[in-house]
Amino acid sequence: MEYVILNNPVADWLVALVVIAAVAAGLDAVKSILARRLAALAARTDAKWDDIAVAALRSTKLLVLVIVGIYAGASFLTLPDTAHLFIGRVTITAVLFQVAIWGDRALRTWLAATRAQRNEDPDRITSAAAIAFLVRVALWAVVALMVLDNLGVNITTLVASLGIGGIAIALAVQSILGDLFASLSIVLDKPFVVGDFIIVDKMLGTVEKIGLKTTRVRSLGGEQIVFSNNDLLKSRIQNLRRMESRRVVFQFGVSHRTPEPVLRELPAMVKDIVCAQQPVRFDRAHLAGLNAPVFNYEVVYYVDNTDYAVYMDIQQEIYLRILAGLKERGVSLALPAQTVQLQRAQASADLAPAPVSALPDHAGAEARAA
Repeated sequence: MEYVILNNPVADWLVALVVIAAVAAGLDAVKSILARRLAALAARTDAKWDDIAVAALRSTKLLVLVIVGIYAGASFLTLPDTAHLFIGRVTITAVLFQVAIWGDRALRTWLAATRAQRNEDPDRITSAAAIAFLVRVALWAVVALMVLDNLGVNITTLVASLGIGGIAIALAVQSILGDLFASLSIVLDKPFVVGDFIIVDKMLGTVEKIGLKTTRVRSLGGEQIVFSNNDLLKSRIQNLRRMESRRVVFQFGVSHRTPEPVLRELPAMVKDIVCAQQPVRFDRAHLAGLNAPVFNYEVVYYVDNTDYAVYMDIQQEIYLRILAGLKERGVSLALPAQTVQLQRAQASADLAPAPVSALPDHAGAEARAA
């Protein structure tokens, strides 16, 4: 026990080993107990913070605990200052990386929980993905700078050089950065979120994913349409999911032979038909045109339901009832045709040849010769 190894008796080395094992095992036991307690609490509650804490604790690395134990055991030994400095820096670096791992796992767990609630709150997944990515990048960047500072690197010069290099990189990848900032604009301003049905120019579909560079939309035909975020924000976007009610305008024309009293009745008939539908708000129905051979009527109403199938069912029922109402009143729909009437007697008189005596002299001579 009195034998000296590296300026320390064997007894001191044994004590240091015991301390290393005790600290590492003790910290691992504390981690396991806390994780089990929090897991039991998480099973009884609907809160997400306990699930996040459990996931973070379970991501603790045994190697980090052993390094902390070595740091504790080294205090029982007589070592050179450089050795103590090295052990201290390694320990701080390991702890910093462990903190980054905890934060990264916590963010991943929070993002997974947010995605699990996608059907309940689709707005949250759009913001959560971008926020989690940015926070993770910032977390690892801060930890990396702290590690470099702990290792004795002059991070002031490094940060300055990174700033200059960042400007050069930004100029080289400005299109990618444009899409990145466009993604942040989409997340913060929320012109649409995952699950919205949008129309962009002549393309339409349901938003499936909003990424850092592109947004992916599933069209009605089944194919996936990929938009650049920057180009997408420059386009006119129609978001049908946020439509509170649907304004419907349609026209129909009746024959110009329809008598005036019946023409007066038709707006009231259409109003009764539209008001009989649910959920519908009638706006107006008027005789809007007298262009022969059609008398045009224009009808406007609102459907207080954004479901397209509901709108089509209502529109179909209105059309069928209008046809039935016109049939009851003996009114026919105007057809795109024109009627030409000829007076036979007048036409025959106009086409008959002129008498010979009425013709000029030279024309009469030619007629007699013929």
